[in-house]
Amino acid sequence: MCSGNFAKCLGITLLPLAIICILCNILLFFPGGNVADQSSDITNEVFYFGGILGSGVLMIFPALVFLGLKNNDCCGCCGNESCGKRFAMFSSILFAAVGAAGAAYSVIVSCVAINHGPKCFVSYFNGTAQQINVTYPFEEGNYLSNRTLWDLCEGPGDIVTWHLTLFSMLLIAGLVQIGLCAFQVINGLIGTICGDCCGCCGSS
Repeated sequence: MCSGNFAKCLGITLLPLAIICILCNILLFFPGGNVADQSSDITNEVFYFGGILGSGVLMIFPALVFLGLKNNDCCGCCGNESCGKRFAMFSSILFAAVGAAGAAYSVIVSCVAINHGPKCFVSYFNGTAQQINVTYPFEEGNYLSNRTLWDLCEGPGDIVTWHLTLFSMLLIAGLVQIGLCAFQVINGLIGTICGDCCGCCGSS
C-alpha cells in the first residue's frame, strides 16, 4: 500500500477515536449520568481533560494531516519532483509524535483515575447523626478486586460503573491511538526515504 494511502487509513481511524474520547470526557462531568450539584462533586481527574485535550484535540490535528497526505500536491523543489511529497511525509512524523504524546497523557490520567476510584457520596455517623460526605472511599485500586467495596458509594447513580467504563474507554482508545501514531512514524520514515509509490511522485 502507498504510504499516502496508509496514512489516510490511519487518519480515518484516528478521527472517530478522538471524537469518542472527547465525548467520554464530557460525560464524566456528569457523575453517574446526573448533573453534579457543584464542581467539587466531580472526580478530580476529569478536570485534567485527558480525553478532551490529550486524546481529543491533540489527536484531531494529526488525523487531519494524515487524511490530507494522499491529496498533497507533488510540487517539486531543487529539481526533485518528489520533494514536496517527501517533506509532507516527514512533517507527518512530527504530528504523529504530538498525537502520541497527547494520547499518552490521556492514558496516564485514565490509569490514575481508575486506580484512584470515583468521588462519590459516602454516609457516616457523626455522633448519633448520619451525614453524607463527597469523598474518595477507595484506596490504591482496592475496589477493582473486591466488588463488595462498591457498596460504599451511595451515589450519584451507579457511579463506580460509570467511572470505570468511561475511563477504561479512554485508556483503551489512548493505547490504540499511540499504536496508530507509531505506525505512522514508521510509515512517514518510509515515505520520506523512498517517496510515495503512487501518483506523480511514484516515478521518482
